[in-house]
Amino acid sequence: MVVFFGLPKPLWLYVVGHELTHALWAVVCGGKVTRFKASSKGGHVIVTKSNFLIVLSPYFFPLYAVLWVLFFGLGDRLFDWRAWLPWFHFGLGIAYAFHLTLTSYILRLRQPDLDSEGWFLSTMIIWLGNALTLLIALPLLTRVSTLMTAFGWAFQRTGRFLENAARFF
Repeated sequence: MVVFFGLPKPLWLYVVGHELTHALWAVVCGGKVTRFKASSKGGHVIVTKSNFLIVLSPYFFPLYAVLWVLFFGLGDRLFDWRAWLPWFHFGLGIAYAFHLTLTSYILRLRQPDLDSEGWFLSTMIIWLGNALTLLIALPLLTRVSTLMTAFGWAFQRTGRFLENAARFF
């Protein structure tokens, strides 16, 4: 947070990642990228297919954190980087903090992506997408529990929350 508030924001890097995420999700969903533009003042990508996942993906998919995990995972497989694991966690923290802080900063500005999908749906998808990202990532990265155990805990606690919330109504 000190870095976020104390230093200039690397908006060009954020916009490139934002637009690349749109492009990546368009390709994953079966579309093609026909045009790509990114600058510190904004950007856009033109794709042949669009849906709410493609439109909202930059707000819940931490591209740079995923790239860091892939980079380190490949390096670990090839060169046994276990000794560098603290640096992996440090870099992952920086990449994920970059995603969270700049996404929250950019969401305060008018975003056509959210306008096109509606603010309520967009907010729900962004919140659930970020929660799901953490729910999947934490067990895989920490190896404290399995993915299914983490999902079980989440459903159990969600059920408990809903039971408690129902008492107020």
